[in-house]
Amino acid sequence: MVAIIIWVLIGILVGWIASKIMKSSFAWYINLLIGVVGSWLGGWLLGGLIPAIVDLGVVTLGGLITAVIGAVVLLWIISLIKK
Repeated sequence: MVAIIIWVLIGILVGWIASKIMKSSFAWYINLLIGVVGSWLGGWLLGGLIPAIVDLGVVTLGGLITAVIGAVVLLWIISLIKK
């Protein structure tokens, strides 16, 4: 249960970061949802290709980078569909 809560919180942070990188025009709650889904997508796509650079206790810096990449890719795909 704690792991799921942490995963969602990290996804929210990742959604915010990705929305700033992509200059997203979506509502804040959509960006947060995209961050949660993008975190999963990044893990699925990159699956450990980025090493665990720094262990932050619950998550690694490599994991955060992977999640941001996944969220950015998801935002990019959604922006293509939206056009």
